[in-house]
Amino acid sequence: MSATTYTTSNDTGYFANIATAVRQLFAAVFAVQPGMSQRNKEDTISWLNHLANDCERHSPGLSAELRFFASRA
Repeated sequence: MSATTYTTSNDTGYFANIATAVRQLFAAVFAVQPGMSQRNKEDTISWLNHLANDCERHSPGLSAELRFFASRA
């Protein structure tokens, strides 16, 4: 995990705003994403496949998309 702290100042000039935006961008891009547990992943895949089976008859396109999302999970 990473912990980044910034000190703030009352300087509200143009370059200070740009620097703050760049720091926030780097913090967002390089933030550590929490992993998904295997059980939660299996439940999500099962739920998506169940929804795909439910809507197969009336909306085959939606069903195909749900199965695609399940395959990517």
